[in-house]
Amino acid sequence: MRKVFKECSTMDRRCYEAYGLTEDILMEHAAKGIKKYIEKHLPEARSILIVAGPGNNGADGITLARQLQYNIRDVKLYLPFGAQSVMAQKQLSRTEKLDYIEIVDALGEADIVLDALFGAGLNRPLDPSAQTLIEAMNDLNGTKIACDIPTGIDVRGAVESVAFGADVTITMGARKESLYADGVKDLVGEIVRVDLGIRYSQYTRDMPVASYLLDREDLELPTREFAHDTHKGTFGHAVVLCGEKSGAGIISGMAATRFGAGLVTLVAPESITPPPYLMVATDVPVKTTAMAVGMGMGSHFDATFLRRHVVENVASIVIDADGLRDPVLLSILEQKERTIVLTPHPLEFVRLWRYVFGEEITVDAVQNDRFGYARRFAEAYPHITLLLKGANMLIANEGAIYINPYGTSRLSKGGSGDVLSGLIVALLAQGYSGVDAAIQGSLALVAAAENYAGADYAMVATDLVELAGRLG
Repeated sequence: MRKVFKECSTMDRRCYEAYGLTEDILMEHAAKGIKKYIEKHLPEARSILIVAGPGNNGADGITLARQLQYNIRDVKLYLPFGAQSVMAQKQLSRTEKLDYIEIVDALGEADIVLDALFGAGLNRPLDPSAQTLIEAMNDLNGTKIACDIPTGIDVRGAVESVAFGADVTITMGARKESLYADGVKDLVGEIVRVDLGIRYSQYTRDMPVASYLLDREDLELPTREFAHDTHKGTFGHAVVLCGEKSGAGIISGMAATRFGAGLVTLVAPESITPPPYLMVATDVPVKTTAMAVGMGMGSHFDATFLRRHVVENVASIVIDADGLRDPVLLSILEQKERTIVLTPHPLEFVRLWRYVFGEEITVDAVQNDRFGYARRFAEAYPHITLLLKGANMLIANEGAIYINPYGTSRLSKGGSGDVLSGLIVALLAQGYSGVDAAIQGSLALVAAAENYAGADYAMVATDLVELAGRLG
């Protein structure tokens, strides 16, 4: 689990003021970090085109051009908007004294195309000339590297018009939230962090952490290794409401059983035929320890049933899909002593937001500021764990946001969310907290998807269920 920050300018200023490190020193190390990446990962590259902007992001690029004298035979530097900041002018002055860097007046093909136009310094919409330039850069064939943040991505992680499409983003000092928004997942490529001539722990010391990036190594599977004198009740009784689209509930129940719940019961108002290891009942069992509601629920459960068996229950609960627009079930949000996990996709979150805040928002608004909306919801309901689905799942609870960056298009298929609900309810049934169940359930889901050996378009929900049982 790694720290993620909203911005790094505050940390840069502290380097100047508290540690005596100048902009010049930090810039040399930023360029050195990119240079080392190129040396290690692109050793065959013989040419590079550095497109440098007028400010300090451009100065990083100009510095890199000078440092590449021993590695890249053909270094071209393009300054479409000139050099305007003090550091950009200083670095250009140094570079112009050298004879191995060619300053060009147009784009051209190269083994590496480096975007050092605006980076994190972008604070206004791109003008038409910049948009045209980025589109032309994207059309070039070389390996594309972004310096700090691909040009066109704003501080929220939104793209207003166009953005540079990087194969690799080499970000400076610390990771920024804007790199982990859904809308830029296909633009940032691999994200690599480099130091700025100061130990990372010193650079980030006492700085407010905006969120945490989950690693694959953070997955901790449920285990029975140290428990032998047990019975099925030891590992909890998970209940899944199985409604109008019964397949959704059955898939959730299968996932819950596969992920360690001692007993799983499907509550269904009519006859269904699940796998034989799933129990079926018409009422919620008394010894229920956790329940999952909403998946394919439709209108099969009336308000009286939901109030009596779900709202007035004290069991931990995960609410998904149809449950996120049912006013009876949403009354549970006010139960501050109960463990509650909500798992909306963006459209369901829009509906949830309307119910909770009485405010009309759009899916685009949410996707352009996922961290902002997740944070505002968590501030209003700190006792609830929110898992906002997407290419990068966000898990918000009590002021903290955890980013699961391993989403894959393999999961873009009906039933994946039902599996996720089943994994989470299994962990809730086994006594996990809401935030831990959401974190571990989401990591297990993506790990299962990554382990699928078939074509990326072919995976189905039952594959995920089986693969979740083979992790570890």
